[in-house]
Amino acid sequence: MDTATENCSAALWMSGSVLQREVEAERGHAELILGMIDELLAEAGTRLHDLSAIAFGRGPGSFTGVRLAASVTQGLAFGAGVPVVPVSDLRAVAQRSASQHVLVCNDARMQEVYWACFEQGPDGTMLPASEEKVSNPLEVYLPPGWTGKPVIGTGRGFRAYTLLRERLADQLTNIDSTVLPRAQEVALLAVEEVRAGRTLLPQSAVPTYIRNDVAKPKGP
Repeated sequence: MDTATENCSAALWMSGSVLQREVEAERGHAELILGMIDELLAEAGTRLHDLSAIAFGRGPGSFTGVRLAASVTQGLAFGAGVPVVPVSDLRAVAQRSASQHVLVCNDARMQEVYWACFEQGPDGTMLPASEEKVSNPLEVYLPPGWTGKPVIGTGRGFRAYTLLRERLADQLTNIDSTVLPRAQEVALLAVEEVRAGRTLLPQSAVPTYIRNDVAKPKGP
């Protein structure tokens, strides 16, 4: 499942086949996501405790959205007795592009972007090529080793900040500013983790905010 952005989505991966639900909405994700999960399980004729794991978009993203995905995952996983797999929302966006080199910039509000670089691995999944960061659009950069290579820019951060598009235009082969993370890629990226036994206990379903000061009161 993923609720880190405006895009609220759920997906059910079964032996390479994926069922999914997806709605872009400004609010109401708490009500939407549970209904989507119920629909998918009913359509597949399966139950939560039959699953190998529950994967979720762990952020970075909206403070309330990321917290929602983590808390719903915890609750469902505890009740069903299944492990969890946290998946980066930036990596999920990169997976939608599935290009050799991808710069993901998601809108972090407050005149900032969440961003990271990813490279395509031998199996087609996107692997981190940099740390995940939150910064002013002027502070986004490509890894030194990517000079001269075709690089795709993707994510709503490019739509939110014209300056970001203009500054990196000559370094990027193409820019897709429409993309948001979704559960289909979260599920796909979680499959290898499950196969490798890299799952976590339900209580380890926690958000990744990156921006650590969002909840701190401002000083005088």
